[in-house]
Amino acid sequence: MSTGMGDMSGAADTTQEPPLAEGHTSDSEGLERPLPPDARSQNASRRSVRDATLGQRLHTAIPGGAHTYAKGDDQYPSNAPTAIVRGRGCRIWDTKGNVYVEYGSGLRSVTLGHSFPRVVQAAAAALRGGTNFLRPSPVEVECAEQLISLVKAADMAKFTKDGSTATTGALKLARAYTGRDLVALCDSHFFSYDDWYMTITDADAGIPVAIAELTLTFRYNDIASLERLFAQHPRQIACVFLEPERTEAPQDDFLRKVADLCRSEGTLLVFDEMITGFRWHTGGAQAVYDVAPDLSTFGKGMANGFSVSALVGRREVMELGGLHHQQERVFLLSTTHGAETHGLAAAIATMSTYAETDVIGTLHEAGRSLREIVQVAAREAGVDGFFRVIGRDCNLVYETRDPEGLPSQEYRTLFMQELLSRGVLAPSFVVNYSHDEKTIEETGAAVREALDIYRNALTYGVEQFLVGPAVRPPYRRFN
Repeated sequence: MSTGMGDMSGAADTTQEPPLAEGHTSDSEGLERPLPPDARSQNASRRSVRDATLGQRLHTAIPGGAHTYAKGDDQYPSNAPTAIVRGRGCRIWDTKGNVYVEYGSGLRSVTLGHSFPRVVQAAAAALRGGTNFLRPSPVEVECAEQLISLVKAADMAKFTKDGSTATTGALKLARAYTGRDLVALCDSHFFSYDDWYMTITDADAGIPVAIAELTLTFRYNDIASLERLFAQHPRQIACVFLEPERTEAPQDDFLRKVADLCRSEGTLLVFDEMITGFRWHTGGAQAVYDVAPDLSTFGKGMANGFSVSALVGRREVMELGGLHHQQERVFLLSTTHGAETHGLAAAIATMSTYAETDVIGTLHEAGRSLREIVQVAAREAGVDGFFRVIGRDCNLVYETRDPEGLPSQEYRTLFMQELLSRGVLAPSFVVNYSHDEKTIEETGAAVREALDIYRNALTYGVEQFLVGPAVRPPYRRFN
């Protein structure tokens, strides 16, 4: 389905009317009839946002035009801002001076809000003292101890800069600990840009077949699919990777059954808590469902957008990457910039804010309010069978479907396009701590108007309203 994953997830001017075939369309009997005035897109009310010169520079200097594919032009409508120059709370400003309410900030890494004062002040203070030294800084152990105190299944922690290196570190550690090569991945979850994961996607160019043969897949909430892998590959699977929850909650005690199965097979269980950590609970979804993995990865919200991720887990396993044992040594996450002082200071300030303020509760409350407003708007527009909000309240995404009820990137693009024309940038509806009641109501008004256009597109055809190309899946074989 087309959801707000744009989590991977043209320079058309928004002052133009969408192509309307001279204001007429045809009904099922081939009779031409004019589009009603309110059927037309309201993009004309929005200022121009595209910066063609900057866009050309981006694609000339950077493959894909961005350093993360989820930020690429192919993930947004043609009226999306070319670039964002600053943010404050839940609002952002583009190069043309336009301001937007933003959802899914920092690819869901900004959980408190852009430029959150306490976090900025902590990072700035650390920067003044130097960022990187030849020996460890006290901030490294302070941050590690604070994270360990929050995650029940964590005895040790090691920091890095992004989620992919953390999950790859977990795989390496599991292979060393078990002496096995195979890895079993939940097929609907994202884990890494590294070969061991990307081999299960269509974007697998450059990955040797030998690597692909080491990766197996199973389905979420389908314990039988995982049991079959163990039956087919007895005592060969080093670890099982999954996000404890994504848009679908675990059913029939699924997570505990996975943990029990891994334990019985001598396989390590790895929870990717990059998104669920600091949204579901400060200790991750494992705290919500009371299931303890052997290893976990955290990041994104842990430092409110600063580049900090972590691998945590049982001492018995993590210590293989240490110096106080006589076993074969694992060279684990040795990154030059992994412990930069300002990033860890930002993480400490973020975790302290969570400890002192009910951030988690606020995220859920704001998301719940937004969900209710959007659901009512969809019903009132008569599109609730084609547009739906799904996921946990703190991590909402949306599905878009065409008149046949099939998942549609075109209708996803149209919805985002119409929100953008009303000052809302929303590849998802993932809130942060700064989305207050007024902002939620403002978003609701934009959603109501956008869904009116969506309804008309279902009647008259999406091509009558869409300006520019539709967004495309990031994991595709060809451009």
